Amino acid sequence: MSWIKQSKWSLFSLVLACGVGVTACVGEVPDEDLDEASEMGEEDPAGEMNGEELWDEGPPVGEDVVDGEDDAVGSTSQALSTSVFQLPFPCGQVWAGQTRSNHSPVNSVDFNRANDEGDTVVAAAAGTISRVANEGSTSYGKWIEINHGDGYTTRYAHLSVQSVSVGQSVSKGQKIGNVGNTGGSTGAHLHYELRLNGTAIKPVFNGATALFYGTKNYTSNNSCGGGGSSGVKGTVNTSGISLTIRSAASTSSTAVGSVADGATVNITCQKQGTSVTGTYGTTTLWDYIGSGYVSDAYIHTGSDGQVAPTCQ
Repeated sequence: MSWIKQSKWSLFSLVLACGVGVTACVGEVPDEDLDEASEMGEEDPAGEMNGEELWDEGPPVGEDVVDGEDDAVGSTSQALSTSVFQLPFPCGQVWAGQTRSNHSPVNSVDFNRANDEGDTVVAAAAGTISRVANEGSTSYGKWIEINHGDGYTTRYAHLSVQSVSVGQSVSKGQKIGNVGNTGGSTGAHLHYELRLNGTAIKPVFNGATALFYGTKNYTSNNSCGGGGSSGVKGTVNTSGISLTIRSAASTSSTAVGSVADGATVNITCQKQGTSVTGTYGTTTLWDYIGSGYVSDAYIHTGSDGQVAPTCQ
């Protein structure tokens, strides 16, 4: 498990408080969330945390920590609605999201699940990468900020890998990095913030405001459709020959067409299939480009690994 422990003193205080008749302690899993988790079967990261609180440091030195009031969420003065934001993980994944009164900023969310170091982090909404920074062993560690327009930004901290660069446009659900344990953190997790005009506000996922305060399970609905006009742009590189498009993620499946070397393709989703060795090494990842699948071994997107939602 990668559950993150508080300081010994904080844990002692929590145990003492809970032992003298306090009916609910910060960090406990509400009964309704346990019910929700049981409906999901074995995936219950919040329940596995067993009331433990996470810990990390706040924003870099010199940055003011400002938290918005409840009525800042979904401000009608902003053209972009908070309902466009989704969980920063691929479609269908279940994560424990924790909020707490001693967090910095207090309106941020820490996401955790078992063995999560190295797991894919995706853009919560479409936008432009505005910061790719590394605070070393303090604060956010390796982190990314995305500018979504209309004053909205999101931040993703403690990453092990940053897969994007400043100025790059990203789609909702596109991979931007991997969960890590960098900076001021005592265990692998993702620190996530939604900001409006620089002020941290309570994040919204699929149109619903996150739980404050406590820990609950969230299931990602990020780009679950696997279709539509949105997607990740890629460039075919086969050194001259056309790339075969297949009906499934397998070299033995039926050929349904081809795409020319140098062509731009729109990757709407990806899935694992048979292993292929191509221009960019050996991979089992296949890209769905609207009419069928092509091996990711021949597609350049500017990022390694999965960059689009998993095909359903």
